[in-house]
Amino acid sequence: QVDVAAMVQLFGYVDVTDTGFIVAVLSIAFNPFFWNVVARWEHKTRALSQTFGSPHAACYCLGAVILVLNCVRSHCFTEAMKSQPKLEGWDCHWTYYSGLAISAVGTLFVISSFLALGFTGTFLGDYFGILMEEKVTSFPFSILDNPMYWGSTAIYLGWSLMHASPAGLLLTAVVAISYTIAVLYEG
Repeated sequence: QVDVAAMVQLFGYVDVTDTGFIVAVLSIAFNPFFWNVVARWEHKTRALSQTFGSPHAACYCLGAVILVLNCVRSHCFTEAMKSQPKLEGWDCHWTYYSGLAISAVGTLFVISSFLALGFTGTFLGDYFGILMEEKVTSFPFSILDNPMYWGSTAIYLGWSLMHASPAGLLLTAVVAISYTIAVLYEG
């Protein structure tokens, strides 16, 4: 049998009907859906490459859109956390610094992934026909599959702990689920 007491307690602190919370969930789910649909559409039609005059220009434009959408997602996530109650027992130095450390590790994974892949490798260049010479196996790929996704998830987890936010923890779970689905779709 499953003990659901912790989940019941968590939901006692989270208003899932709050408009800001719903917008955050939608923005979290939308991002990987958007970039996967657009990338597959580009792969099949080459419409973006034709529109922008080259695969590189199209990939850079899609990357810029993805970055803007990620900023919107992070803003929605933060606003949803701020509009919900804190878990007072977690509003302490220990939880704050634990969250900071988790965010730092997540940031390390995200930045090192970007540096290993480059802009076009990070932002779906393979769907535009921009292929790397060989598969990247250096850090962080040497220790973790999809380090960009899991690093991003860790950043949100750390941010949630830093704010002692049960809503943030629930939204982090939505991030993890969205990325898990994206990995299955992309694989």
